[in-house]
Amino acid sequence: MALAENLAPIPETNTQYLELLQLVERLHRQLLDVVKDELDRDSMDNLNSVQALLLFNIGDQELTAGELRTRGHYLGSNVSYNLKKLVDAGYIRHERSAVDRRAVKVSLTESGNAVRAKLSALFDRQGASLGAVGGVDDGNLPAVNTALTRVERFWADHIRFRM
Repeated sequence: MALAENLAPIPETNTQYLELLQLVERLHRQLLDVVKDELDRDSMDNLNSVQALLLFNIGDQELTAGELRTRGHYLGSNVSYNLKKLVDAGYIRHERSAVDRRAVKVSLTESGNAVRAKLSALFDRQGASLGAVGGVDDGNLPAVNTALTRVERFWADHIRFRM
């Protein structure tokens, strides 16, 4: 008998897990909306929220498209499309890797760093008001982060070990 067949879901746990799945999905969409709103305030209509978060996550690093995906900085299969758009718009510079001529390393330009600074300021403002405005106690965040990290590891193991 397979392992999965031996594990009957606990009804309350299953209900809570399904709620978690919906919440994670909504939170991601909401984050994209918050970033888009911040871009709209400065009339930055040549940049979408996914691209802005990509700039934020690249930061001061020099990475390849593959590294962006494996490090979790980018969600999606069209990273090359967004990187090309960012290069064309002047937010990212790219150059061939000296080690592997097939790989292209990307880093932020001055314009890209300006977007990164804008998002950093946004997240700093939000972090400072999370308790007072959002009602989220600083003491709760470590437990939330630990739980979400464990869910992330569970999903990675699910794929890796074909659970």
